Amino acid sequence: MLLEFSFNLACYTKRVALEKVIKLQLTELFGISNFALHALSDNGKSHRAVLTDPVADFSKYELLESLNTAVIETEDSVFRNAILSGENDVISIGRPKNPESASLSELFKAPLSLFAIPLRIESEVIGILSFTEGKQKLDFLDGTLFRGICSQIAVTLANLEAKEKIKIQLREVSRSNVQLEDEKTYLQEEIETFKNSFEVVGASQEMSQVFKLVSLVAPSISTVLLLGETGTGKELIARAIHNSSPRRDQLMVKVNCAALPVNLIESELFGHERGSFTGATERRIGKFELANNGTLFLDEIGEMPLDLQVKLLRALQEREIERIGGKGTIKVNVRVIAATNRDLEKEMEAGKFRSDLFYRLNIFPINLPALRERKSDIPELANFFMSRFAKRCGKKINEISKRAMQDLMDYSWPGNIRELEHQLERTVLLTNDNVIREFHLPTKKQLKNFETVTNGFDMSTLEENERKHILSILTHCNGRIAGDNGAASVLGIPSSTLSSRMKKLGIKRQHQG
Repeated sequence: MLLEFSFNLACYTKRVALEKVIKLQLTELFGISNFALHALSDNGKSHRAVLTDPVADFSKYELLESLNTAVIETEDSVFRNAILSGENDVISIGRPKNPESASLSELFKAPLSLFAIPLRIESEVIGILSFTEGKQKLDFLDGTLFRGICSQIAVTLANLEAKEKIKIQLREVSRSNVQLEDEKTYLQEEIETFKNSFEVVGASQEMSQVFKLVSLVAPSISTVLLLGETGTGKELIARAIHNSSPRRDQLMVKVNCAALPVNLIESELFGHERGSFTGATERRIGKFELANNGTLFLDEIGEMPLDLQVKLLRALQEREIERIGGKGTIKVNVRVIAATNRDLEKEMEAGKFRSDLFYRLNIFPINLPALRERKSDIPELANFFMSRFAKRCGKKINEISKRAMQDLMDYSWPGNIRELEHQLERTVLLTNDNVIREFHLPTKKQLKNFETVTNGFDMSTLEENERKHILSILTHCNGRIAGDNGAASVLGIPSSTLSSRMKKLGIKRQHQG
């Protein structure tokens, strides 16, 4: 009989089928009703129902309903004595919740008793078999047959729990693979960025001072604050510091604080646990963890919301972070380099930037000069960009005429090196000779009008402005793309077009709400 029961249990893996097999055996042999199998957690501090009698109505009794639908703490459980002692126990259930709807037999049996039988693998209690009814004489509880049946049920319970753990581990492996893929993608993007970047060019006195400061701070782990107008090369200097530091073989992870929706900056920096907010379908590590033992470059730090500045300050001071939805802190060893084109002291006075964070970041400030302040570097920069874009376009352009070079020297360059780079790229495309003889630069009147209109706005490219605008609309729409209240509707374009633009601009799924 035990062999047949064992065979039947081994034939099925689905819970519904197992419940039927166990129900049939317990009822035929021992007259048992309302059975349930409760599995103990790994630490033994809680238990939950895994298999239950398929024909039982546990909702009639409050205790049975809670035992079979919730995770119960062992310390507060009616099974506590049976679990701790490893001995059979009997618990009084009481009367039905609704006596008026109970049958006469149920009322006659009240108060009902619940039997708790410990299930063991070797000497360890792994769960409880509970039931409310059996043959009038309960001699079978100590019989060899019943103990053998319980042993088979214990093995089934252990197998079910092992399979569940394997499923969880497989999900974790899958999430880890996704995380590794994210890191691979990030590294590929960084490699591409590195390929498209250029070395720090300049021999002016102003840049010599910058290089001197870089050489002084690079070997340390001190926080660095890079200050300067848009387009002055702050990211390049950050990379130069990282590449000259002992952390050069680790990642330098970049976060643009201005390019992320406000409601997702925290997740981007510190990560989140699965289910911590709507759309958090998997656990994701943040940039602090990704940059562990390396460098974290926080670009446009002046754009960071005040409430997040507090958490950044804590991360810098305590060298630990906490994921959104996490239950504990995570130690991180990260060297932070921050950059901004804002005057942070004025931002402090206006209440837009925390003074304690400013002083924590301002340990070693480096001011990057505007291009108009280092005009002696313009010829070298211009020739560098000319060679780079000519090679990319397959053109044999190898010279800039004196007149054209003088035009570059006379121009004020409000967009700094970035504007010079874009100007050279455009000019190379328009040039059919091997000498650049003319640059189409804004006139003084056009420049004055532009400065009046912009009144201090960043010299961003059209693509950069488009990216910022889409991110702003996504934030406003809580990450929704399609539908009446979606970003596509607000922008007046099809959702497929918006998705395509987002992909082209590098706005990833984690940037959405």
